[in-house]
Amino acid sequence: MRSARRILRPRRLLIAAAVAACAGIAAAVALASGGGSDGPVAVSPHPSPSQPAPLKPHPKVVRAVGPGDAPSGDGVTAGNGTVRDIQSDAEIRSQLTEFRKHLTGVGVARGSVPGVRSDGTAVAPLDVPDVVALVIAAGNEIATKPYKWGGGHGAWADSGYDCSGSVSFALAGAGLLNTPLDSTRFMKWGDAGPGRYITIYANAGHAFMVVSGLRFDTSGAQGGTRWQPAAGRSYGGFVARHPPGL
Repeated sequence: MRSARRILRPRRLLIAAAVAACAGIAAAVALASGGGSDGPVAVSPHPSPSQPAPLKPHPKVVRAVGPGDAPSGDGVTAGNGTVRDIQSDAEIRSQLTEFRKHLTGVGVARGSVPGVRSDGTAVAPLDVPDVVALVIAAGNEIATKPYKWGGGHGAWADSGYDCSGSVSFALAGAGLLNTPLDSTRFMKWGDAGPGRYITIYANAGHAFMVVSGLRFDTSGAQGGTRWQPAAGRSYGGFVARHPPGL
């Protein structure tokens, strides 16, 4: 029995030493990898292929939206319910510049009286200033586009437009606006009261405009177009504004 105990004691000492050595190695690995909860973790300023570079934040446009006009959040809700990032200021400016160039080559039909053609586009009166005709031409570009909640607020070129997005698009095409506005902001835009050629009607939940006797409105659209007769809806509860001089 004494000889057996003498043999076991060295084995126990060897096992204990091995355990202690393993614990020491584990602690060294944890420190080397920054695994401690209190110590800082060093990050290389030049990421290696195994360490991906940090993602750059996507630039976003700050949008003011009114109740019932456009959704809140960091994106615009598309027609299928998904949320996409809104475009940067530079992207929107570029789109607007290209669109204005496009309009100068398109022109707009003119007639003795304003009217809406069978394709949903409007005819501008002969005697209106060119800038008013441009508003009508810009409106014609999206006259039959579908209504989309938040449409036109994150990008000029969109698959659909809401009420204030539609008005913003038409005014911007003629150079009267550079930033999409929601219906609440339209309540203070331009000059007070009805205009001679263009009047924007806005409240906290809706916006539309009347251009040379034709209403450009997502509400009550006839035949799939935003262009409608000026009569046929109530104007009560709306603030009337107009572009200066128009």
